Amino acid sequence: MLITILTDNSKSWFVAFGNELKNELEKSGNDVIYIFDKNEIREGDICFILSCTRIIDEEFLKRNKNNIVVHASDLPDGKGFSPLQWQILEGKNEIVLTLFEVAAKVDAGPYYQKDKLVLKGTELYDELRSMLGLKIIEMCIYYVNNRADLKPIEQSGEETFYKRRTVKDDEIDPEKSIAGQFNHFRIADNDKFPLYFKHLGEEYILKIFKKTLENK
Repeated sequence: MLITILTDNSKSWFVAFGNELKNELEKSGNDVIYIFDKNEIREGDICFILSCTRIIDEEFLKRNKNNIVVHASDLPDGKGFSPLQWQILEGKNEIVLTLFEVAAKVDAGPYYQKDKLVLKGTELYDELRSMLGLKIIEMCIYYVNNRADLKPIEQSGEETFYKRRTVKDDEIDPEKSIAGQFNHFRIADNDKFPLYFKHLGEEYILKIFKKTLENK
């Protein structure tokens, strides 16, 4: 099959996983390209649209028979932005992922598969990203291998939406306990979007790491 993988930011956290997906699909004899610009989408069988933040116009979608997204929520519940982070903040330790066909409305297309991440509640940002990336790879490979037998299922149920996260969402309350805000610490990107708090007219940054075996 002719397969395209699109991530619209070459510096995305997902790029390493996108390259791994490309390699795994090529091992099965597929012709695969990995691109970072929608203008480079070629005509083919499948275009995986993974970790993209911009809407893909219909003219580009028409180039492939199927255009597939994996979204980290139990669609139609949890459409929108950063669903993994928002659900962890809600205290969830089972995160459903939906593999679905792109449609005109955002996150609204029929789905082919649902799977889930089962968390212990101790995972931090890098671990969460790794688990998510590996599960996306697994689901995409399953779709390719079983595409002929998979039937699209229309989404049903109440739809909900998550808003785009902003810097304000990384602020914590210094009057509350660490334990009470631990899920907020878990989703913090120490490098790009660290947690912070305000106290006595100043702002302070907090970063969290697990203690390694070497340092115990």
